Amino acid sequence: MDIYLQTSEMIDWQNPAIVERANILALNQPDSIAIARSCFEWVRDEIRHSYDYQMNPVTCRASDVLRHRTGYCYAKSHLLAALLRANGLPAGLCYQRLSIDDTGAPYCLHGLNAVYLPEIGWYRMDARGNRTGVDAQFTPPIEQLAFKLQFEEETDFPVIFAEPLNVVIEALQRHLLWDELLENLPDCSLENAQAIGVHFRP
Repeated sequence: MDIYLQTSEMIDWQNPAIVERANILALNQPDSIAIARSCFEWVRDEIRHSYDYQMNPVTCRASDVLRHRTGYCYAKSHLLAALLRANGLPAGLCYQRLSIDDTGAPYCLHGLNAVYLPEIGWYRMDARGNRTGVDAQFTPPIEQLAFKLQFEEETDFPVIFAEPLNVVIEALQRHLLWDELLENLPDCSLENAQAIGVHFRP
């Protein structure tokens, strides 16, 4: 579990602002499930999705997502992982490969999280941000994610990454404006992701 508690360049949970926010979110929460729910709902509802709100800049590092209060799904997952780790909860990153316009090709990655809850084990949650047609909730042990697979080429990666995929980091750092990234969303096959070295859900 140690790799899912580490601080890093992108999941910089030891940043003072993240530690402060994590402490606030954990205040008076009775157990790990309640802390995870508090962190999830805050990121889902208070960090605005860059596309939904057409907000700049494109963020990547967890502390930058917190500072600017905006991010694509990938960036929001970086912040949620950081807040969970700051509260001592092992947290990782998960991905789906989804149709961009819900009609088939082209496809892109979608970022979400998994947290290890002693009461139930690994549990995935999607803090992308709800809107019409999207209703992600925290209902352990049942998953209620933002999106369901619709096409054969879509993939639900059975993987928990300790760090973001390089293709995600590169895309977020290369494009500073939300509409630029929208035209260049990261994509990766499950086979390519597995070759990087991954950790599978039990």
